Amino acid sequence: MFTGLSAFPLTPLKDDSVDEAAFTGLVQRLADSGVDSITALGSTGSYAYLTAAERARVAQLAVEHAGGVPVFVGVGALRTSHVLANVRSAEAAGAAGILLAPMSYQPLTDDDVLGLFRSVTGGTDLPVIVYDNPGTTHFSFSTELYARIAELPGIASIKIPGVPQAAAKARERVAGIRAVLPEHVTIGISGDATAADGLAAGCDAWYSVIAGTLPAPALRILRAARADSANTADEADQADRAHQTDRAAAAAAESARLAPLWQLFAEFGSLRVTAAIAEQLGLAPHASLPLPLRGLDSNGRTRVARVLEELRLA
Repeated sequence: MFTGLSAFPLTPLKDDSVDEAAFTGLVQRLADSGVDSITALGSTGSYAYLTAAERARVAQLAVEHAGGVPVFVGVGALRTSHVLANVRSAEAAGAAGILLAPMSYQPLTDDDVLGLFRSVTGGTDLPVIVYDNPGTTHFSFSTELYARIAELPGIASIKIPGVPQAAAKARERVAGIRAVLPEHVTIGISGDATAADGLAAGCDAWYSVIAGTLPAPALRILRAARADSANTADEADQADRAHQTDRAAAAAAESARLAPLWQLFAEFGSLRVTAAIAEQLGLAPHASLPLPLRGLDSNGRTRVARVLEELRLA
């Protein structure tokens, strides 16, 4: 389950409550799109802003409307006891796995984070995705900490930040992580603008923001990166390096086509841009983010609409 494209939908709000109709619409859209999994209540799903009851309900809706597509549920919270309560809700909803980021107000140490994952993996049979997202949590995992956590039972995947753009450095980064992980633990790339680079460097999965609202262009990138070779088995060994290069170039070209969108992500942040896209397309109500988060202003929304039209994503 922890390979391919995992789509992270928004959790739209309306009048300060979860808009269940909009959320289930997004999930059903993903279920029909061909994504490999759906991750509810990731950072794109604004999990940190929701109550425990809201999170339990969102997890339930996601599984009910996913049409059999595996659903992973974010369970991060400030206190371990609250994380474990979220785990219980994910289990009750029928989640296929859980996504855990180390949230904090006070800075966390490596031992704090290891203890958190030890408590969670010891308290559930659900497989766990390690969520390394320093841009929001302000905690950065070292490769050594990846290795320590990956030794725990139940760790299934590690979601890493974007890789370096230089292909050799990207491969070196991914290879360095893979060298310390058990064979069954997959590596997933995040940071949509560098996803093609991460897949070319050997990542097994893409945990994607944009796929939660616009799965089609993300799937094109993934399929280009994973395109099957037309060569015979006898030719495979000698041609493998060339095929890898061809796939990397094809995926990079698909990603480059979305450069105007990646520029908006860099300028305004992926959450605000994705919310504006969903609102523009009628997939979410206006002002769908949880306050105090505010969406883009009129100028930003105009730019989003222009990019959607330019890239024929509308």
